[in-house]
Amino acid sequence: MAADAELMADRRRLRRKLTLWRVLTFAVLMVAVVGLGILASGRAGRLGVAQQQIARISVTGMITGDSRMADLFRRVGNSSSVSGVVISISSPGGTTTGSEELYRGIRELAAKKPTVAFVDGTAASGGYITALGADRIVARETSLVGSIGVLFQYPDLSKLLGNVGVAVEAVKSSPLKAEPSGVRPTTPEARAALQAVVNDTYAWFKTLVQTRRGLSEAELAEVSDGRIFSARQGLPLKLVDELGSERDAIAWMVRERKVTPNLPVRDWKVAGRSRFSLWTAAAFGAELVGQAEFAQSIRHAASLSAQAPLQGLLALWQPSLDR
Repeated sequence: MAADAELMADRRRLRRKLTLWRVLTFAVLMVAVVGLGILASGRAGRLGVAQQQIARISVTGMITGDSRMADLFRRVGNSSSVSGVVISISSPGGTTTGSEELYRGIRELAAKKPTVAFVDGTAASGGYITALGADRIVARETSLVGSIGVLFQYPDLSKLLGNVGVAVEAVKSSPLKAEPSGVRPTTPEARAALQAVVNDTYAWFKTLVQTRRGLSEAELAEVSDGRIFSARQGLPLKLVDELGSERDAIAWMVRERKVTPNLPVRDWKVAGRSRFSLWTAAAFGAELVGQAEFAQSIRHAASLSAQAPLQGLLALWQPSLDR
């Protein structure tokens, strides 16, 4: 019995020691955390400017409507740590509505922060609409810009259905309802109605280019026939302001907008990316590295687009897939 009592007493003493060590360890950790916090605060206060940064927002692949981008623009615009913004663009375009949404979001952002578009590959059609939202456009010499135009395309399956003996009937409230159908030849009236919509959106696009780039009617006519231009060609045509790198884009903000030099560049991103945007980013990547490889990636994108087609009007540079 005496041995049991002594054993229990030893256990109690051991528990008291363990409890004491736990309390001491916790206290030491708390002191360390508080000390590190004070040190970090003091260092931040001493460095001051080092807290500031240049925000990089990347627009890549096919452009579609995405409310997360609008939220990203608001977050960057409201951040006190962001001194300037670089919109890095590598996109062949996409839907007109998605491109318009990006343009307006960038214009709102530019009202709060110095904002430069850097064309790191391609800014065509809707990609160029996006670039127009910035205060300045800087592009690599071999980047592609332009393709100012609007496209509405649809498949004509009428011959295929006729060959397999399938007819699609429709009861409509008016002749132009649900046209073009794709299952019967497009009527002249339906084609004219579609052309009017395309022309109206095309006029909107050209007005945007003329206003933002300060072009005369003759200068606008020269660049708005749907052609793509290299940035070297686009510089004298006023489609871009400067040939250079991202460093040159940032240097302009330092020089003209009094942004503090040598600030770190940080990537700001949306919460997540959809599978659709991932494959388009891969298919329409940054640079034209070779005709064969580029054509192969385009064909791959076209095969996937049958599964997830873009809806509505397109502002899209779409090279021919013919071999």
